[in-house]
Amino acid sequence: MSDSKPTPELLAIRDTIDALDQDILKLISERARCAQQVAEIKMQEVQSASGRGDDIAEPQFYRPEREAQVLLRLKERNEGPLADDTIAYIFREIMSACLALERPLQVAYLGPEGTFTQAAALKHFGHAAVCVSQGTIDRVFAEVESGGCHYGIVPVENSTEGMVSHTLDSFIDTALHIVGEVEIPIHHYLLALKGSDPNKITKIIAHQQALAQCRNWLSHRWSHVEWQAVASNGEAAKRAAKEPGVAAIAGEAAADFYGLEKLAEHIEDNPDNTTRFLVIGRDEVPPSGHDKTSLVVSSRNKPGALLGLLEPFRREGISLTRIDTRPSKTEKWAYVFFIEFEGHCQDARVAAILSELEEQSILIKVICSYPRAVLSCGLVF
Repeated sequence: MSDSKPTPELLAIRDTIDALDQDILKLISERARCAQQVAEIKMQEVQSASGRGDDIAEPQFYRPEREAQVLLRLKERNEGPLADDTIAYIFREIMSACLALERPLQVAYLGPEGTFTQAAALKHFGHAAVCVSQGTIDRVFAEVESGGCHYGIVPVENSTEGMVSHTLDSFIDTALHIVGEVEIPIHHYLLALKGSDPNKITKIIAHQQALAQCRNWLSHRWSHVEWQAVASNGEAAKRAAKEPGVAAIAGEAAADFYGLEKLAEHIEDNPDNTTRFLVIGRDEVPPSGHDKTSLVVSSRNKPGALLGLLEPFRREGISLTRIDTRPSKTEKWAYVFFIEFEGHCQDARVAAILSELEEQSILIKVICSYPRAVLSCGLVF
């Protein structure tokens, strides 16, 4: 390392950076005080309504559509040199910290600690959110329905293995709404106790989706040991940290959290492996201008039924982003369709389509309209 003194030019730049840091700190503090004022106004409104005897709901501090609009506007106005998504991440953390001054959000996720679902929760809500681990997808839904947590986050689709059927089925009966979506890249690691001898591994455990996403890699290298599906990759890592001879498939966060050694890295069969998560909540979301809508629909069992459901979308020029089927719980050999498309249910064209679908369907349920993912799936902090 050089012992030479900084040049006057370098010292001047450092002074400028120090001054800018001070200005940034002052502005962040000012923004935080504004957030506190928002919270005070909302609470005063509730108290005033209560005093008049009005029936008013609990104030909603987190507004998904408002946050999406702010982040999109920042990306559009960014002049560099930082990338658009980097700017959005920085501001999401600022917004997360400011929101925590109003009321820290409690977010249920499929745990335990170290799962990709927890990473998705932190990516969407920021690190000021309080993440509450749940053992199953059902428990995530139940915790949000009961009011134990403000929001929940569940996996719904993987680019390699397709839809998570348990999540789709949960939306049929629940009164909860989708309020957002998150995409994150999935890189799997083979983890075991530090100092483990790979030749003494007798069992590999992971969530069934992770096992499927690494099937070819496992078949070529570990076909001689038992593979076992467990509730989550976090649970697998937790067990591997206690059981000699057991290796887990999980993410890098789980390796760090449980102090495990990486026997192999990036073992997923598809290097572009990505999982999409849905954020669930109790309130509907107003339009953000950059939305998706998800619905469940079941038509009468007759020739051309599916074509009849899809024709209104084609006619109105609405782009479908996903369609899937699940068995009906009420009729043998009947199915319900999960349809996802661009637009908000308050849009005139979308409202017309929904009205037409109601006339030709025996069941239609709009799960909700929600802002499309703002942050790139390639960035996870």
